Amino acid sequence: MSAPAPERDQLGGGSLPDSSLPVQSIELEIGGMTCASCASRIEKKLNRMDGVTATVNYATEKAKVSFPESVSADDLIAKVVDTGYTASVHDPNPVKKTESEGDSAPSATQQLRHRLLVSLALAIPVVAVAMVPALQFENWQWFSLTLTAPIVVWAGWQFHRAAWVNAKHGAATMDTLISLGTLAAFGWSVYALFFGDAGMPGMKHPFSLAITRGDSSSALYFEVAATLITAILAGRYFETRSKEKAGSALRALLELGAKDVAVLRNGVETRIPIGELHVGDEFLVRPGEKIATDGVVVSGNSALDMSMLTGESVPVEVGPGDQVVGATVNAGGLLTVRATRVGADTQLAQMASLVEEAQNGKAQVQRLADRVAGVFVPIVIAIAVAALGFWLGTGVAVATAFGAAVAVLIIACPCALGLATPTALLVGTGRGAQLGILIKGPQVLESTRRIDTVVLDKTGTVTTGKMTLAEVIPAEGVNSDELLSVAAAVEHGSEHPVARAVVSGAADRGLDTEQVEQFVSHGGKGVQGLVGERAVVIGRTELLADWSVTLPESLAQAKSRAESAGHTAIAVAWDGVARGVLVIADAIKDTSAEAIADLKALGLTPVLLTGDNAAAARTVADQVGIDEVIAEVLPADKLDVVKKLQEQGKVVAMVGDGVNDAAALAQADLGLAMGTGTDVAIEAGDITLVRGDLRTVGTAIRLSRATLRTIKSNLFWAFGYNVAAIPLAAAGLLNPMLAGAAMALSSVFVVSNSLRLRRFKG
Repeated sequence: MSAPAPERDQLGGGSLPDSSLPVQSIELEIGGMTCASCASRIEKKLNRMDGVTATVNYATEKAKVSFPESVSADDLIAKVVDTGYTASVHDPNPVKKTESEGDSAPSATQQLRHRLLVSLALAIPVVAVAMVPALQFENWQWFSLTLTAPIVVWAGWQFHRAAWVNAKHGAATMDTLISLGTLAAFGWSVYALFFGDAGMPGMKHPFSLAITRGDSSSALYFEVAATLITAILAGRYFETRSKEKAGSALRALLELGAKDVAVLRNGVETRIPIGELHVGDEFLVRPGEKIATDGVVVSGNSALDMSMLTGESVPVEVGPGDQVVGATVNAGGLLTVRATRVGADTQLAQMASLVEEAQNGKAQVQRLADRVAGVFVPIVIAIAVAALGFWLGTGVAVATAFGAAVAVLIIACPCALGLATPTALLVGTGRGAQLGILIKGPQVLESTRRIDTVVLDKTGTVTTGKMTLAEVIPAEGVNSDELLSVAAAVEHGSEHPVARAVVSGAADRGLDTEQVEQFVSHGGKGVQGLVGERAVVIGRTELLADWSVTLPESLAQAKSRAESAGHTAIAVAWDGVARGVLVIADAIKDTSAEAIADLKALGLTPVLLTGDNAAAARTVADQVGIDEVIAEVLPADKLDVVKKLQEQGKVVAMVGDGVNDAAALAQADLGLAMGTGTDVAIEAGDITLVRGDLRTVGTAIRLSRATLRTIKSNLFWAFGYNVAAIPLAAAGLLNPMLAGAAMALSSVFVVSNSLRLRRFKG
């Protein structure tokens, strides 16, 4: 391979490839990563290869790599393996297992859960017998050894393995610290049992050694090793469980599509799996069914419910020649559609790609403990070795010299560090759940510190997201209740979303409706029917014109005002005379204005972002107190808007509820999904607001900031205790027993500090 060019790109990649040479792209699945620093190490190794540009995502456990022809996929995999991890080419279309085949391989979360439960069951009696002298029966120390050994060797194997891999590459992480601390505590305890006095029958835990410099050969630290590994496993379990869900937004997106389709071939209807549909095939879509794929309407008229994709509640009328999108729902008549795009080319698949790209591009927050461990661990090891050498050089007993070195390692044992994040997160998220706020992981909290802009989706977030009857405008001399009752009687025969809104409006007002006869639906225009002696027609002015009915000036102006505000207005006429106008709109949530005022009080700038028209968006914004409005945007545009705000230096929180919001939620520095929205939006967001109440956005940001402050104070005191105690241990002023007691006290402080979050007020 040629020598690398001196210039490197901003991402830290290898030499820039010759622009005349073709560049390939591949996605690798990476295994064995235990922290964000692992992803960083793999990324650096790959980027050092000539012409290679790689981005490794710890959350999705994937690497996106661009490389020239001179490099093969096997070369990339070999480089990852050489770094100490596993890699394989990602298969975008894996063969699905049948139910009979099952899935015998447990997931990473299941494996961690199994290790955690076993460790917890073994650690509890070890800690109890060590801390309570009354429980120390004869030969209890051998009982502790029997229970602790599997925790250290089996449950802690992943930490020891990761520490060894890191050591081979000259690196040190939190895993190194965990492995060193547990092995030091366990190793010294085994030494004390076999070569010291700790194995004698009737031996009690020598608490007196905690305040003297006497012989420490009887000190046991089995509870230290057992507690540390169990606590760290608990933190890793919750972290892995959140990380494993990172791809569920993509799976939920793809599952929105139809599973099979009624295709027309040679005039015969045949139902086939969606994967067998080809471009050019014609297929049927009955009322209530999903559009199988992107296409163009060949015949039929209907209204499509596109809220799952666009987020807007207003139905879209379609007829011959109109484009339709896969996964939308046919709310009206029978349609025949010709497929124009299938598989990865559909809008649904492209939206899934947008979500994945946004997740990959989102910076993964590396824990402070991991970052500091890279410098802290080598220093601790050096101090321990120096203390051992110094005391041996002074001629003291080997046990005393070795005890000073072990005290350094035990005092540096990261029990408090390991508890700092998971305990605060556990209490903070628990309190959040009580308040209707679900926080997904520690990386979310980091994003809340500098949030200055909150982007709000309109439909379903600021508004209810449901078509409702907003206003009844009768003509002069017409009773409004009679107008609505007659209209509802006819609309009973339609499944159109506007019709359902009219029927629900009449029911909410307690109005009785008659039976409709001779009902006829005019696709895209309206409906007609006979109600008692009245010949009723409802819909667009074009339909009324077909019946030679014109709107008087007052009704025409009212209809125009409603439509200019972004509402849907339909005219009602019977017996050849216009009787009134019904206005259908998406109602604003009662709490939205209060929520916006709260966000402003936090110093945040709210921005309304919607695919709806500008007039409707401006009307909603004025009612809730939002000054900045961005309207008429497509799903991809929402993602671009968030990116542009970030490029302007803003730290953006996105609040949404629809599939069309998923990519923007993933791209934003903080994604808040309404719990009343789609599964895709919820999975793509960082925080879920269970009740769908916009007021909880401010509460969520306050709680996240409070939890982050607690984590940082925990880490500060945990590191501070190490910095203060390590010199004392190295000087021989702190034997291993006192080191263990100090470590226990630091852990108690961390837990107590975290418990203060239970008093957080919403």
